[in-house]
Parts: sequence; structure tokens; C-alpha cells
Amino acid sequence: MINKNSRWSSGSIQNRPFMLKPVGKDYLWGGSRLNDDFSKNINLSPLAETWECSTHPDGPCIVASGTHEGKMLSEVLRIHPEYLGSHPKTEGELPILIKLIDAKSNLSVQVHPSDEYAREHEKGQLGKTEMWYVLDAAKDAKLVYGFHHNTDRESIRKSIEDGTVEKYLQKVSVQKDDLFFIEAGTVHAIGAGALIAEIQESSNLTYRMYDYNRVDKNGKKRELHVDKALAVANLKASAEPRQPLRVLKYRQGCASELLCRCRYFEVYRMLVNTERCRQMVGYQSDSTSFRVLLCTDGCGAIQNEKEILTFFKGDCIFVPANSVKLRIHGMAQFLDVRG
Repeated sequence: MINKNSRWSSGSIQNRPFMLKPVGKDYLWGGSRLNDDFSKNINLSPLAETWECSTHPDGPCIVASGTHEGKMLSEVLRIHPEYLGSHPKTEGELPILIKLIDAKSNLSVQVHPSDEYAREHEKGQLGKTEMWYVLDAAKDAKLVYGFHHNTDRESIRKSIEDGTVEKYLQKVSVQKDDLFFIEAGTVHAIGAGALIAEIQESSNLTYRMYDYNRVDKNGKKRELHVDKALAVANLKASAEPRQPLRVLKYRQGCASELLCRCRYFEVYRMLVNTERCRQMVGYQSDSTSFRVLLCTDGCGAIQNEKEILTFFKGDCIFVPANSVKLRIHGMAQFLDVRG
């Protein structure tokens, strides 16, 4: 008999998916949509980000279901390194971090270092290349992506000091379902009105170049990191980002498309609709990598032969490498992230 609990019951079956409990961040530019639209129930105002899948010490997630419920994800992966898979880039640690971001106002103009720079100057940490998938956007929402024209460090430094740096920045309109690849070294900023899912390296290194002279709740300006930012920033003109050709591949009850593939992660968008299907969508990770399913819309259930795990909009599910065979039922949209 199938156990229809909303969480996996305890048992001896290994490599089963499990829910993650996110960590909230109350940065001053955030809003309320992560609570309002995704039912995060995190007591922060504003709620700017939720770190949905993270082992980073600045925001570690806790397992929220199954045999490992209540344990830190980092602890579970230390005890069960096989959950990460055999791909060498995992190196025994979760190599990615997944966030939801609600930008009620503009984020700072910022840049992230490369792995090489971070190793040398940030005590061996990872750099930060990331991808944004736009879940929703206000009519006039924009983002900053690099510079209009080639420039140099002294020009940018002076413009930061006199508050005119925005004239150099390339601003791009965004709309729902857009995606952007932000390579380390690219000066960027998410603009007001954008709701974003971010997939990135497991890093929290951000060099803030400019913050509109804002003050925090204590009346203090946030710290800038101009020297480091200029040391790593690509100061050449950036081509205006264009949306890539995306091809949906269909099978019964499901469609998927590749959003991004780089040396750090692969991201797919997966649409499930088994409302009229008698056969559920099959799903399984292989031995090379874990997968993470972030439900961005809808609801449904994942089951194996004995148990059911229900999910709702906003839930994040970790699927260990070489998982048990799973079947998905419901009407939902996921970001399917692989290491």
C-alpha cells in the first residue's frame, strides 16, 4: 500500500529525493513576493533572497523530509558523498547554489571574481559564474549587463566617486521567461521589478562597485569593494545579451528544454502535465551527478514503488545521484539543475 504522506516516511531505501528548507536574506532591496507568491513563511521583511539549495556556510540549507530530516545538507553529503555522483567537479562538495531573488528595488552594481582570482586572493574560495532565469518582471524592468563601450579603470573609478557610473552601464529590458548567463568578471545588476531564479557556483563573493548612495536600516551606506571590483571586471564593451534559441522536446506528459550548459552546471526547464495521462512521467538521476528540482509553478507528487512526496510551487527537491526510479504526477514547471 502506498504511503500518501506529504513527506517520505523513514525507511531503508537509499538515494531517495528529499525536500530542502531554504535560508532567507533580508537585504534592503528586497520585497515580499517570496512569501506572498511562494509561501516561504520566513519571518523577514524585506525578504530579498531565499537560498534554496546551499551548503555554503553563509546560508546552509536543512533537509526537510525523509530519513535525513532536520540535518544540515552539508552533513548529509559528507556522510553520503555518493549522493553527489562521480563527476570530478563535485570533489566531495556541492558545487552549486540555487536562489530565488525578489528585487523590489535595484540591486547594487557588482561583479564576481573568477575561480583563479578567488583562489589567490580569497583564501581558496570559489569564484562566481551564474545564470538568471526570469520568473516574472514588471513592465519596465531592466538589468545591467556590462558596458556600452570599452572603458578603463580610472574612468570607472572617477565615475563611481562622482556618482555618474550609470552612464557607462549597458541596461537591458527583461521579461518573464528570459535567461541570462553572467560569467565571472561581468559587471551586472538585477533591476527593480524582477523576480529571478539564480543558479551559480557555491560562492558568496560579491564585489560591490556602486550602490546609488543608499543607506541601510541603521542609516549607514553599504560597503563598496571598488579596488577588487576593478581588478576583476571586464571593462571592454559587452555585446547586448540576446535570448538563445530554445527547443522544447516533448514526450507523453512532459516537455523540457535546455536553458544553460557550462562547466559549472546544466539547467533545464521541465514542464509536467499528467492531467490527461494514465502514465506518469519517469525521472531518475544517473551515477554521474545529483539533480535539483526547483518547482517554479504548479504542484504535484513524486513517487516510487512505495511512497509519495508531494510538492508545491516554491519547493526545492534534492535528487541524489543514481536515484531510485521515480514517477512525477501533476501540473507543474521545474528548473532541473544538474552538477
